[in-house]
Amino acid sequence: MGKTNIRSDSSDSKSNHKFERKLQFYSKVKDAVASLTAQKSIAKKNNKQKRRQKKLKVYNLSSLLESLPELKAPQKPCNEDNFKLNCNSRQKLVLKEGQRLSDIFKDLSFQMDPLAAIHQHLLSTRPVVVVEEQPKKKRFNTNGSKKRKNKSKAGTGRQSMDM
Repeated sequence: MGKTNIRSDSSDSKSNHKFERKLQFYSKVKDAVASLTAQKSIAKKNNKQKRRQKKLKVYNLSSLLESLPELKAPQKPCNEDNFKLNCNSRQKLVLKEGQRLSDIFKDLSFQMDPLAAIHQHLLSTRPVVVVEEQPKKKRFNTNGSKKRKNKSKAGTGRQSMDM
């Protein structure tokens, strides 16, 4: 009888020992998974920061601003653009523009030739934009040689028309 108790005690201690080792293994696995997820979240944050920095570099136009010519601001700021359009201001604007339109219709030059009068008004109010023609750029292949235009081979030979 004593032998059976010894075996059962030894088997219980072995099973307890195995169980404790399994618990230790699972706790190590759990710690490793936790550290990996923490590293992943840190890496994601770093990636987001890097992407933001790249975007900020792309949107940094200070070097472009330095290379552009400076433009002078208009002498008089237009007050008509700054007002808010509400009921009263809309009514005043309609009356003002209606009066201007009736004055235009009464003008003799407009009555004689409306298109010429409009054209003359546009010429006098808008500056003329001078467009400079740029010489054609020569196109080059990737190896640096000039590109040639392909001519159709149909036009090079003798042509005859039989009727």
